Amino acid sequence: MDIIKLSAIDMKEKLKNKEISSRDIVEAHIKRIDEVDEEVNAFITLTKEEALNTADEIDKKIKVGENLGLLAGIPIGIKDNIITYGTKTTCGSKMLENFIPPYESTVVERIKKEDGIILGKTNMDEFAMGSLMETSYFGSTKNPIDLERSPGGSSGGSAAAVKAEEVALSLGSDTGGSIRQPASYCGVVGIKPTYGLISRYGLVSVANSLDQIGISGRNVSDAALMLDAIAGHDIKDSTSMDMENINYLEGLNEDIKGMKIALPKEYFNIDMDNGIKDKVMEAVKVFETLGAEVEEVSLPNTNYALATYYVIATAEISSNLSRFDGVRYGYRAEGYETLDELYMKTRSEAFGKEVKSRIMAGTYFLSSEHAEEYYEKALRLRTLIKDDFDKAFEKYDIILSPTTPNLPFKLGEINNPFIMETSDIFTIPVNLAGICAMSIPCGYIEGLPVGMQIIGDRFKELDILRAGYAFEKHLSIGGER
Repeated sequence: MDIIKLSAIDMKEKLKNKEISSRDIVEAHIKRIDEVDEEVNAFITLTKEEALNTADEIDKKIKVGENLGLLAGIPIGIKDNIITYGTKTTCGSKMLENFIPPYESTVVERIKKEDGIILGKTNMDEFAMGSLMETSYFGSTKNPIDLERSPGGSSGGSAAAVKAEEVALSLGSDTGGSIRQPASYCGVVGIKPTYGLISRYGLVSVANSLDQIGISGRNVSDAALMLDAIAGHDIKDSTSMDMENINYLEGLNEDIKGMKIALPKEYFNIDMDNGIKDKVMEAVKVFETLGAEVEEVSLPNTNYALATYYVIATAEISSNLSRFDGVRYGYRAEGYETLDELYMKTRSEAFGKEVKSRIMAGTYFLSSEHAEEYYEKALRLRTLIKDDFDKAFEKYDIILSPTTPNLPFKLGEINNPFIMETSDIFTIPVNLAGICAMSIPCGYIEGLPVGMQIIGDRFKELDILRAGYAFEKHLSIGGER
């Protein structure tokens, strides 16, 4: 039995049936990490000893007949901007290279409560800024499908770790597509939940109104299992919604016959790499075969989404990253004489080029001379983009689109920031509207994966999961099965 090729659910079942032990699972994945991660570079920090100790505790529970949690024995990676008590949280930056948090994020608490086993912290673009995994202070992560290519960003380490079979599941963060784009590039499933469904307590904020913790998994079922474990209200997070819990895993098998699906014409008129549109349209035919009703719809304010996003995101970045000043925690420069000099030297030395450029842009947009011209206008446009989705969801259950207009780029080949930014053109509107979306593999072009994005209304994760699961099941895809 090759443990690392099992889905998360299969691992859990075999553990429960005593076919394998929790230590067997962890040791198999540690061996895999030792074999491949020097090349893939999916992890910044590994917690092997802690993982083995947790595995032994779970095995003791099984031996004495104790109930197991939802994630029992499953190896998990955590993006390195999600706080982990006692374990370094670097945000992929020199600024926090040696920062060890004194508290735990809510999602990590919930994973541990459900007997999940954390193997380490995954690599990421610095402070979640980037789409190619080229801005991390700890080096680029490689795409396991083709080591010369990018796994996408900023949650590239999380997606690559799942694809490389180093973990079964991982957590990332998604500000404008940072889970879904890597999922597309690596050929895995990536979920960006509705804003407020999963607690953001312990997520190092980049753009508070856009950030959401989400999931990378080998297939839809595994991702739904993780969603069951970490979703729910948290009194520590003022943006967390207090609502009735839903069992996402149990709801997957519901029939999608009669489901109403929208295809936004503005998305399909955007230039894409050859073959991407064709692969998504082939997937649309599968949904029609399964009994869904598909129609074209207009989201007229799509053209403004990129500009709107970058004004709002950089403005919030400028505000959030002002806390990294060399005074309270993180990197502190040497050889300064005044407080202003401490600020300038610390931030100049510890922030990378991409972070600096976004801070500067955001500061400009928020300045008294330009706030009304840019920031306030962007907020109004954000409302129009949200209204487009609200109108569509009055009639339709889900919206389908490509996840990204590009196949995975070769590392180092993109020097034009505009090309990098446009790779998020299909994902950004979802964050602006605060709704949910998922990327799932829908085919390959010359060996490179194509992702399809399934978009749902607020707190309608079950709709996108049902659609994705039905598609996976019909084509017999999902993980290595």
